[in-house]
Amino acid sequence: MKNLFQPLSFKHGAIMKNRFMLAPMTNLQSFEDGRLSDDEFRWLTMRAHGGFGLTMTCASHVQPAGKGFSGQLGCFSDDHLEGLTRLASAIKAQGSLAVIQLHHAGMRSPQDLTGGQAVCPSDNAETGARALTLEEVHQLKEDFVAAALRAEKAGFDGVEIHGAHGYVLCQFLSPVINQRTDRYGGSLENRARIIFEIIDAVRERCRPGFLLGVRLSPERFDLQLGEMIEVSRRLMNGGAIDFLDMSLWDVFKEPVEERFQGRTLLSYFTELDRGEVRLGVAGKIYTPQTAMQCIKSGVDFVLLGRAAILHHDFPLQAFADPDFEPVKTPVSREYLRTQGLGEAFVEYMSGWSGFVED
Repeated sequence: MKNLFQPLSFKHGAIMKNRFMLAPMTNLQSFEDGRLSDDEFRWLTMRAHGGFGLTMTCASHVQPAGKGFSGQLGCFSDDHLEGLTRLASAIKAQGSLAVIQLHHAGMRSPQDLTGGQAVCPSDNAETGARALTLEEVHQLKEDFVAAALRAEKAGFDGVEIHGAHGYVLCQFLSPVINQRTDRYGGSLENRARIIFEIIDAVRERCRPGFLLGVRLSPERFDLQLGEMIEVSRRLMNGGAIDFLDMSLWDVFKEPVEERFQGRTLLSYFTELDRGEVRLGVAGKIYTPQTAMQCIKSGVDFVLLGRAAILHHDFPLQAFADPDFEPVKTPVSREYLRTQGLGEAFVEYMSGWSGFVED
């Protein structure tokens, strides 16, 4: 169990004090213009105080048109700097690395939130989203980079590029959704191009010691596992990023695609040559024992979601007692309030099956 509490260094200089990272989680707690609320500040800083080696924000949209949910934290305007600066400072004061996840929902942006038609790599009949023009693709890249620069100015240690869960960069990766015929569509190299261009620009324009990660989904969302393995290999071999965050939904599941079955989905990524890039995993890690099992399987760190909702101090609890047993769900609304969830977040969690008592 002591391996969970060993420091982890990253290629570009940052050091995480242990192997616990707070997963980026939708929580609906900030203001509708993207400014940080006191509720979201409390939720995140309690996790930093609770021992997480790296505290990551929810998905933070880089364009107003990329908003994916109500109460989403923004990083598209200098109006957000005051709150972001306050947040980064408070997280770092607890000895936790402060990272903001950068996001654009693409075709999953609700029109009633953005006031305009959703956009996508290609026209999408199912959602009614329209195709991005080439000029808009270039602007999208620039806005991801501008958000990274804004995060740096606010004092964050780094950013994570959200390329998972069917949002816009994941939509570019999909051979089903992305039907472009220019240099951002067609081959896997073309479909992944926007992600690599964002990475290169962030690395070029932010300070040398700025932490840079990427989140990927290896399956679902009209993705192909073989292609996601290749993208992951390229990301790690390129050495421009510091960490790759794989969102698996269940860390020890087998792949959905039949030809890849017979071993765990995770094993396809732990076997890749990662050079100096660190590999993390998320998906049903509820106990210290499961977290340790992940480390033994070959990953460098774990990302906690539900477990971190239930225990703001999960890492400290695990350090004090390797046999620590997290509270069982369903839990009361009052219990969630004691763990730093504001009313909007509590209400959101009540929609998760079996999580909150009726």
